[in-house]
Amino acid sequence: MLDTYTALAARGEHLLHDLLGDQLPHQWQHYPENDAIDLDSGYQWFYHSHSPEDRPDATEHGHFHLFARRPLWSRRLQSRAERDFAALTGHPDDHVATRHLLSVGMDAKGIPVSLFTVNSWVTGDLMLSASGTERMLANMRLRTGHDAIDTVLECVVALCMDEIRMILAARDAILSGSARQDVLADSELEVLSGQTIALDAKLCT
Repeated sequence: MLDTYTALAARGEHLLHDLLGDQLPHQWQHYPENDAIDLDSGYQWFYHSHSPEDRPDATEHGHFHLFARRPLWSRRLQSRAERDFAALTGHPDDHVATRHLLSVGMDAKGIPVSLFTVNSWVTGDLMLSASGTERMLANMRLRTGHDAIDTVLECVVALCMDEIRMILAARDAILSGSARQDVLADSELEVLSGQTIALDAKLCT
């Protein structure tokens, strides 16, 4: 991570330069337009920003959404953990091609500052159990052609597994506490759990 940011500084580039150039992001637009996809590993991501009206208390510049594509998780659906999670969330139709893993909030300087989880209606796909999601993230390797971003996302996940484990448990507690059978479609539940992170402190220990 330090090597990546040092190289960006030497070139006078922002982490998101590869996606945005010198432009400000358009709210809600995916960057890149059709997502950054590693077909070999089965992971993908995109970056976007919300409007201030949508999240008035947010201080982030925008955030990444991380996903696992079908070949990575399809066999896991028969495990006890995934069957229990499907029961918890109302046995949703599993035809969608991705499972949302994690969101990573960024500040205006291009530094990761938060981790959070969102409900399934937000991204239009589904989730895995906390244990399945943790496993997917622990094994994540990204080669999407956006090398600096891939490296930073990999490093954030590796550095913050304790925080990730905590917010995944909190996510599932929120879901299990809902009285709605279609909890994944509950528009009152958007951000399910989150945690600020201080990478400087982690890198100095």
